[in-house]
Formats: sequence, C-alpha cells, structure tokens
Amino acid sequence: MLNPKEVKALLSDIESDRIERTISTTNTDKFGQAICAFANDLPNHNLPGYLIIGADDKTGNVNGSVKITDQLLQNLGGIKTDGKLQPQVSMTVEKVTLPEGDVAVVTVQPCQFTPVRYEGRIWVRTGPRKCIASEADEKLLFEKRTSRMLTFDALPCFDATIDDIDIAAFRQIYLPKAFPDDVLRTDTRTVEQQMQALGYFNVKYNCPTFAGIIMFGKRPEQFLPGSYVQYVRFSGTDRAGEIKSEYKFAGNLVKILSQLDTFVDATITNRRPVPVSALREEMIVDYPHWATRELLMNAICHRDYEGNGPVQFYQYNDRIEIMNPGGLYGKATPENFPYVNDYRNGVVAEGMKVLGFVNRYSRGVQAVQDELRTNGNGEADFKLHLGTAFLVVENIANKETNKEANKEANKETNKEANKETNKEANKETNKEANKEKQIKRQIEIICNMIRENPASTYGDFMNALGIGYSSVYERVKFLKQKGVLRREGGLYGGRWLINEGLYFQLYPSSETTY
Repeated sequence: MLNPKEVKALLSDIESDRIERTISTTNTDKFGQAICAFANDLPNHNLPGYLIIGADDKTGNVNGSVKITDQLLQNLGGIKTDGKLQPQVSMTVEKVTLPEGDVAVVTVQPCQFTPVRYEGRIWVRTGPRKCIASEADEKLLFEKRTSRMLTFDALPCFDATIDDIDIAAFRQIYLPKAFPDDVLRTDTRTVEQQMQALGYFNVKYNCPTFAGIIMFGKRPEQFLPGSYVQYVRFSGTDRAGEIKSEYKFAGNLVKILSQLDTFVDATITNRRPVPVSALREEMIVDYPHWATRELLMNAICHRDYEGNGPVQFYQYNDRIEIMNPGGLYGKATPENFPYVNDYRNGVVAEGMKVLGFVNRYSRGVQAVQDELRTNGNGEADFKLHLGTAFLVVENIANKETNKEANKEANKETNKEANKETNKEANKETNKEANKEKQIKRQIEIICNMIRENPASTYGDFMNALGIGYSSVYERVKFLKQKGVLRREGGLYGGRWLINEGLYFQLYPSSETTY
C-alpha cells in the first residue's frame, strides 16, 4: 500500500508513462483502458503503473472537490473481475488521504501473459498517453510473452498468501525427499525462499504459485475449484447404473496422492484366489496396482488446472475410465503419443517425481501396457481426440484375454518347438536356469536398495528392475517367508529391515552393490 508521501511523488511526476491522473469518477471504460495499458507494460519497465483518481492530469494537483466514495472503490475493484479485462490482471485499489483532499489509487502490476485486452482491444501507453496497439506493438507484446512464458502452475496465485500453505507438509514431507539431510541442515533460508527455489512461491508478488497451492495448499479448491479427484463406482456397465459408492479425494497433492495409492491397492486391485486345479490356486487381480496407479497419477499430473472440472475416476463392472480436463499438450499429438511427451504442469510434475508418484524413466505408458497385457487386462485404450479432455479406459482382467495374449506371444515359439523338439527342450532347461539367475539378481538389487534407503517403495523396486508389481510382490513375499525381510511401521512412513545373517545364508556369494 502507498503512503501519502509516495502518492505526492507520483502526482508531481507529470512526464511519467507509468501514471495516469483523472478527476472523472464515472468513466469506467477510461479506467479499464488505463489498467489494460499498464498491465501490457509496452516499454517493459517491469514496474507497476498507477491510475490516480481525484487529481488533474496536466498539473498533478489534487482536486479536493472529488469525493472518493466506497461505491467508487468498489466499482474500480470490479474492473478486475467483470470479464472485460482478459486475461485477468493483478491490481489493488486504495483510498489515500492528502492535505489537499482524498484520491483513489489503482496499482497495476505488469502482466506475464501479454497482450492484455479490454473489451477485445489491446491498449498500450506511448509516452504519457494511452492508445490502441499497432500491429508492431502487438508483435512486441507476443514476443515478450513468449520470452518469459510460464506454464500455468508456475504463475503466481495473487489471491493467496503463505498462510494458505501447509508449511509442515512442505518442510517435513517434501524437503527431505528433495534434498539430502546435510544440505537441509545448513539451509538458513526462509520458507518463502525455499519454496521459490523449487517453483512454489513468488517472492516478487509475495504469494504462492499455483503449483504451491496444488502441492501444499491448505484449501486448494478455494483457488482452483476443480483440483480434486472424483471416484464413482457404478453397478452396471454405464452411468445409468446405480451408484454403489462415491468418494471425493480433495486437498493438496502431498495429502491425497498417498490416499489414492492406498485406495487403488486396497479397493480397486481386488486380489482373489482362483482354483486352477484340485490342489492349486492362482492369485488373480482385476486391475494391477502399479499400472492403475500410474494411469491415475498421469491424469493428475497432466490435467488442466484452470478448469473447474475434477479428474474423473469411474469404475464399472467391466472397466475403469479415467478422464482429466485438458487434452494432449504441447508437442504431444495423437500421431506421436506416447513416444513424445510434454508437460502442461512442469512444476507439479517435478513435485510428483520427488514424492515418487510418477514414472522417473519416461517409460510410463509402455510399462503400463506391458503390465496390463501380462495381467490379462489387454492394453489400455487412450481416447486422444476429445480436444478438451483426455480419457483412458482400462478393462477388467479376463482369463480369455490373457489366454489369447499368451497364445499370440507363444505362436512362434510353438512353431519352432515342433521343428526342433530336442533343441527347444534344451533351450527350456537353459531358460529355467537363466530365470533363476534373473530372480536371484532381482532379489539382490531389492536388498541393496533397502540397505541404501530403508524407506524404498514397491514403485522404486519396479522402476529399478523394470518389472511389474506382481513380480516385485513375489520377490518381497519370498524374502519375508525366508525371514530375510520384515516391515517396521506402516505402508507409508515405515521402513524395511534386513536380517543380514539369513540373507547371506540364503545367498552366500551375493553382491552388495548395484
């Protein structure tokens, strides 16, 4: 806020192109045009502009007869939100009392997303006067926007303050995952400075970025109404069926990502034994945990947060549908998907990587398809031509699907087996031996990862080994049964413990590095 001395200095500077004075109190269009011109900041001052009402434009003298009423201040503030200014600008309105009389001061910050339009027209300042932008002016404004282009999540959330951030979640959960302990111990910066370094706070405007609100906000929906995940379980195969259950996962991502991970594992996966013979059962899952979680996390990561719609996570009797606002983004097109990727929310994506909830090796979609095929779900169906939305369909696991997939995969093998029976028999023997070696090596890697980081997750194991959840689950289960591995604490916040004596009894010649 400006003090009277600062306002007097502005009034006396009649040559500045950052100041407009007027005695009019009713010309709303004139006010809007001036605000638009200051927001465009054509001279590139990177400093605020000021509209002062109650002072003569030519002399800068305060006209004491101008009444600065509450209604006038409300009308000025309403210019920001009445829809005539696009995009919305950052501005404040205040009444300042001077010895000569009162004035209203509108402070306008330069906009990052130029050009700004008022009622469809681009207004700029040329010297001390405003005018409609020329073609050359428009080109400069577009180039300025491109040169400092920020994704939406990196923009400041002007209506928020540091008080809207869950500081404990940032410091206690996020920072330890982002930086080593020795770095954090010597870090003397304020929380605002720490968050700015990671893209979550804007110190210039003293407010969180939208990414900060999404990742750590106490009430993200207050600023981004659609920032939640809506889960609905329908009883049939379409939305006409009865709703069996419905959940709303709301809050910052530090909070809800772990909730969703647990929900998918406990509720969606649905592990169940299926008899395959009189003496043996096979464990079947409707939806593999890691693949389903990856699809859901991708929807959260790549969604358009500017809209009011949530991520839709809908479950039917035969499939799951996950739809997020916002279609393919940037360089990604239906023709090159999934081999080319681009981030609509670069800061959020990095934050989710730090927390371990998105794939670190740019192989997410391919790995998902592999795991779904192996589990008998068939490949996920990506609907890429919806324009303003992105939809993926994951079918429920089906033994016939699995059978057909295996049949195709083994067609060539069977052909060769018929030709060279003995040769293939030897190959099978070698294959089994190699498989045992591979499993042993996978177990060694899992144990070495735990030695390095006892808080390692199933997702970490899958990423390091390049195998699916079911395979990792079997390796960990084996180690638990042998007494080599046990879990201390819960699924989140707990850690793994290794009985080294039993480990080396099991694998006396194992390597301890990877």
